[in-house]
Amino acid sequence: MFQQKQGFDSVSAQNAPTLVRYHIQPQDILQIRNLQNISYIIGDAPSATTSTGGSSGGGSSLQGQDFQVEEDGSVALPVIGRVQVEGLTRQEAANKIEELYKKTLLKDPIIELKIVNLKITILGEIKAPGNYQLIKDKTTLIELIGQAGGLTDKANEKNIEIIRGDPAHPTVKRIDLSNIRSLSDPAGILQNGDIIYIAQNKHAIQFDKITTFSTIIQPALIVLNTILIILTLSRH
Repeated sequence: MFQQKQGFDSVSAQNAPTLVRYHIQPQDILQIRNLQNISYIIGDAPSATTSTGGSSGGGSSLQGQDFQVEEDGSVALPVIGRVQVEGLTRQEAANKIEELYKKTLLKDPIIELKIVNLKITILGEIKAPGNYQLIKDKTTLIELIGQAGGLTDKANEKNIEIIRGDPAHPTVKRIDLSNIRSLSDPAGILQNGDIIYIAQNKHAIQFDKITTFSTIIQPALIVLNTILIILTLSRH
């Protein structure tokens, strides 16, 4: 993996996608906490739900609390009430909430906001396939592969497929991890809903074909040998 080559073997530079930041939508789950004063738990209100990984009943100031974005694009927060966040990026929403708390309640708050319902799926020749949360901005394909335990020995690292976009009309981005230049390929910046598929390499495919052929032919050979033995015995 990551050998030096002359150019991209995957997505060409002129066709590389523009980096797109996720914009908050209704039904998203926002995890919010105040880093400046963790003794004030933003989630300490009836409108808050228990944070993922947090303790039940009041949550954890270290973890923050979860709030759901309503259909009208607003999120209900303690003291400051409903805040319109639909269409904002994670950082824009954090800045807006920070300013509102600064005006009404807190001195110099530092608001951390995560969108915890975003996910990506990785399948195929990976050691820990499954769904993974996409919490950090600009999470890369390499980071996800690391979280998932790395590629298996059967993986084709030259053709990693990222299936992206509308399920009815998806696009497929191909990344060649045998080329070190792939580290700077914008297609490797993951987006919500991405499905990553890692196929087998040609050696693994050939081995599986041989194994399958042997599995099929072996019972036939046993039957043929049995028939030959019966015919030989009948002649005597």
